[in-house]
Amino acid sequence: MEREQIFKAVDHTLLQQQAGWSEIQELCDDAVQYGTASVCIPPSYVKRAKEYLKGRMAVCTVIGFPNGYNTTAAKVFETEDALENGADEIDMVINIGDLKDKNYHRILDEIRSIKAVCGEHILKVIIETCLLTEEEKIKMCELVTEAGADYIKTSTGFSKGGATFADIRLFAEHVGPNVKIKAAGGISSFADAEEFLRLGASRLGTSRIVKLAKAEEADHGQAQSDTGSY
Repeated sequence: MEREQIFKAVDHTLLQQQAGWSEIQELCDDAVQYGTASVCIPPSYVKRAKEYLKGRMAVCTVIGFPNGYNTTAAKVFETEDALENGADEIDMVINIGDLKDKNYHRILDEIRSIKAVCGEHILKVIIETCLLTEEEKIKMCELVTEAGADYIKTSTGFSKGGATFADIRLFAEHVGPNVKIKAAGGISSFADAEEFLRLGASRLGTSRIVKLAKAEEADHGQAQSDTGSY
């Protein structure tokens, strides 16, 4: 698989609490340079990033992040605010407690409410697979499909584990035909990224892939400089 194909599937991500505007700018610049699918950034930076990018790159942000236990009303407001600020895509976190309690109707209603606000904007539903049983993962495939969301997403990257190949296989077997898959968290090599895509993911939430490419280019440039110095 060509690296350009991998970059086109990447939501180039920076969600750490300490991220400052200069780091967000660098993220945006790198995303444009490498042709990623989007930048995925904190809600507080959406408006500035949208203005900075001037249409060169889609802006994705997160809702109910990272724990998902905000009220539905709060998540809906967050979504409305993000869209008003220029967000193109929304990644929301489910209420995992509702899933554990088998309050499926609450999860379904919440996803539907947020999708109603999103309209034609892409909605990805984060289910935090590392905290779920296989039965719960399959149930979420069904609920995300029924709710009309665009993607099911493995992880926030802020819990005890990220995407696994087994989870992507499971999603691919159980989501409806109109639901795509996003693998996120812990994708640390081009080989892993390619395998996630081969197994059925359409998006990859990661910061490392672009960083790897930049590091390789820097090493190559240094090697050429060293060769030229003799």
